[in-house]
Amino acid sequence: EGESVDGRSVGRLALVRRLAASGVVLATLALAACSPPEPIAVGFIGGTSGRAADLGIAGRDAVQLAVDLRNRSGGVAGRQVKLLIHDDEQQPEVAQRVVRELIDQRVVAIVGPMTSAMAMAVVPIANEARVLLMSPTATTDALTGVDDHFLRVNSSTHENAARMARHLLRQDAGRSVAAIYDSSNKSYAESWLADFRASYVQGGGEVVKVASFASGSETTFRQLAIDLLATRPGAVLVVANSMDTALLCQQLRQLDRGVLIIASGWAATERLLELGGKAVEGLTVVQDFDRNSSAPRYLAFRQAYRERFHREPGFGGVIAFDAANVVLDALAKQRAGQTVKEAVLALKHFEGVQESLTFDEFGDVKRSIVVTAVRDGQFVVVEHGG
Repeated sequence: EGESVDGRSVGRLALVRRLAASGVVLATLALAACSPPEPIAVGFIGGTSGRAADLGIAGRDAVQLAVDLRNRSGGVAGRQVKLLIHDDEQQPEVAQRVVRELIDQRVVAIVGPMTSAMAMAVVPIANEARVLLMSPTATTDALTGVDDHFLRVNSSTHENAARMARHLLRQDAGRSVAAIYDSSNKSYAESWLADFRASYVQGGGEVVKVASFASGSETTFRQLAIDLLATRPGAVLVVANSMDTALLCQQLRQLDRGVLIIASGWAATERLLELGGKAVEGLTVVQDFDRNSSAPRYLAFRQAYRERFHREPGFGGVIAFDAANVVLDALAKQRAGQTVKEAVLALKHFEGVQESLTFDEFGDVKRSIVVTAVRDGQFVVVEHGG
């Protein structure tokens, strides 16, 4: 419209433009009000490739299931949860890199890592950034009773190793042991062996030999088995992942079909049974997990996991599911000004799929322990309590 002498046409044009601009602003505000809130970013790190990948994969999938179930029920305080997954490749430098990447992506917490060696590598980084690491299965005593940003939902190596020592001492052949451990997860394996030895020797047993190997190296399991049995032990203790434990058991059984073999809980995955076959029959292992539990929460979780991933969750899946839900529950109850760590320790008590979990002031818990033996290709509980 052209300009008039009295300016009324110019005034009407300016008014139209102002109204149009206001409409754009109002539309933008309306869209913003209707947009969903930004999702909460949570990280996961674990070894999902390599020789110990079965533990990391079980953990990854269980954490993904926990997040999906929570999102399906409305998320956390009305916000969806976005899970950022990284493979630490069981390499310290990779674990450090991916933790830094997750921190840069502004995750509020990280579920993992799954092994003690990786935990030792990344805890200083998490402490500096004040980002919570909630580990399912890293149990080294080096991180017990420490006020840091590392919390875990599994018992320490001390509880498990001491329990195995007491169980072995009650066996007829259990007064002398030859032990072998994987030095690539030294913080776990050496801690486990030291705790076992202390309880075992105190009870009258003798560790007649200790050997080590590095997983993934050019290991000759045949020669290791020969060296272990040369000491004529009453039992052989293996502290290693499921694959290496299975391979070593095969060599031990070829040389001595009746030798008593015991293992740490790290080996107790379904892959041990698949790879070990007849060679792992009779193997005894202490675990923080009962596959035959009738707890309703466990049965519901197991069914959901099997339907989603078409395999058993194992101890790694069960404990990782607990770890993820501790983080999610803490986020849901987190008060203004609280860190996620502070929220966890303030709540203190959480319901796991098999039992209640109680954190002490350092973020450590104690789980129920069972002694299991492999019978007919299955882990069977042979001792509760004690």
